[in-house]
Amino acid sequence: MAYKSRTQSSQLLILKSLNIRMNLSDNEKQQYFNLEKGYEGEAFFDTLTEKLQCECLILNDLLLKMNSTIFQIDSLIITSEDIYFYEVKNYEGDYYYESDRIYKNPKFEIINPINQLSRSESLLRQLLHNLGFNLPINASVVFINPEFTLYQSPPNKPFIFPTQVHRYLNKLNKISLKLNEKHKRLADKLVELHIEDSPFQQLPSYDYNQLRKGMTCVKCDSFAISVEGHKCICEECGHKELVETAIMQSLKELKLLFPDQKITTNLIYDWCKVVKSKKRIRRILEKNYKKVGVHQWSFYQ
Repeated sequence: MAYKSRTQSSQLLILKSLNIRMNLSDNEKQQYFNLEKGYEGEAFFDTLTEKLQCECLILNDLLLKMNSTIFQIDSLIITSEDIYFYEVKNYEGDYYYESDRIYKNPKFEIINPINQLSRSESLLRQLLHNLGFNLPINASVVFINPEFTLYQSPPNKPFIFPTQVHRYLNKLNKISLKLNEKHKRLADKLVELHIEDSPFQQLPSYDYNQLRKGMTCVKCDSFAISVEGHKCICEECGHKELVETAIMQSLKELKLLFPDQKITTNLIYDWCKVVKSKKRIRRILEKNYKKVGVHQWSFYQ
């Protein structure tokens, strides 16, 4: 189990919601798809590192700052003698390496992940030094997608290809030395220094009135939701869940999109659409939130 688990960023969650509820531009859609694909690759790598049997501490998705410079680490593993950290890429298709540059066929240049890796490695080394830790750092780029090929790749580059991932992790499993309190202190300090929300996230402008209202299915994102008794049923995929669960999920999405919006019965009634009883919504809000104010001026927090 990871010492620090990975969660979807607020930027990804907001873009996912907006992609369902409004018309994003082509660039905004591409940004969302890239973030989603990147997260899927990182999450898949997590499923592999969590199977490690050696003594280690796994910290996923760290956002750190060193000398006013923010840097990200997709995955970091603390072992008895070394720190391993990884830039995980979920690229798919045919690429080739030429003069320290990477191109996607036919001739589209992408940013070489080694540049980002080197920058993060340098900043991490400085941060560890400031914290009083001098463990060696081993940094690698992991290409996790089995449909990825990089032609003409120099053998001396810190790349781990899809066909090498399992062998690489098996080598880590051979580490026999135990961790001590120093390693745990380092892990705790890095988790403490982690920045929750990136200051660089880019989101399209949107407001409440332009978004499509209604509950969406947690399985297939469909708006085809009907209420039958205590259950919400998706008419597309057949998924069922309690009305209360569905309302709380919709409320969570609303608060993500509009964190400063006061939660009222009328607002949730308008946002959910398919729940026709305000009394039912009010009862669920009173069960899960604290009511502030009275009558038409009341809200929940």
